[in-house]
Amino acid sequence: MTALRATAVTAATCALVLAAALPSSAINSYNATPAPERTEVGALVATWDDDGDPATPDRTDWVCSGTMVDANTFLTAAHCTSDWPAGVRFYVSLDQDVQAGLDAAAKRYHGDPAAQANAVAVEGVAHTHPGYPGPSSDPHDIAVIELPAAKVASRWSFTPAALPGANQLDSLTSKELNSAGWVVAGYGTQEAARGPGGQTHPGGGVRMKAPVSFDALNKAWVRLAMTAPQGNGGACYGDSGGPNFAVLGGKRVLTSTTITGDGPCYATNVTYRLDTPGARSFLSPFVKLP
Repeated sequence: MTALRATAVTAATCALVLAAALPSSAINSYNATPAPERTEVGALVATWDDDGDPATPDRTDWVCSGTMVDANTFLTAAHCTSDWPAGVRFYVSLDQDVQAGLDAAAKRYHGDPAAQANAVAVEGVAHTHPGYPGPSSDPHDIAVIELPAAKVASRWSFTPAALPGANQLDSLTSKELNSAGWVVAGYGTQEAARGPGGQTHPGGGVRMKAPVSFDALNKAWVRLAMTAPQGNGGACYGDSGGPNFAVLGGKRVLTSTTITGDGPCYATNVTYRLDTPGARSFLSPFVKLP
């Protein structure tokens, strides 16, 4: 489907991968479909220095995915907001096709990264978990972008995603977890494709969704199966920070965020739980928790 990013890959490297991808019209990976109805799901856009002169940012691109969890809070991954050059600025777009918007803005505002970003997105302030990167058992890979609510509301209409209750996933049986109707969403690239130059990950920049199935629950992680024979799609490079939804008690809940998985994007989506004490402690200053 769309794109997850390995934890070890920096945000800047991810952006370089995306820049080499095919146009967004190429998005059509297995068992994935466009998600225009998921208006709470957005893309993280950044402007940054790419030539060694931080006083003049010269690069604009979408780099990760995420979800609005209230009127002005965009939830994403810490590895999406870390390890950037000085002077990086973050924006959020809830457009269905962010790549097309950026392509048009690049022609209209050539040489003006801020104008290009503002054409498709709203600027915000990033807050990265202070404990990131933590141990593999809990890397604290979570961040939010605080946005001006009035500006967001003037451009997009959406219903914020519902967060899980405290330790909600631990309270469910294996049968309940298996039957929860899991869906991943994001703007990322397609699963690996072989070509003359080796493997590439085409596409990206369009909001997509795909079914996934429950695999395992760990202290900080939900592991989701992306295998095509089971009817699944999955996440890939650029889906990092994006949502994984499940239907719990008849309600769609944002259970976890995409963090990492296998390199070719064929098998497993490893997602960061949002119902744990650590995740809730980080989120509590920014959003009202259930």
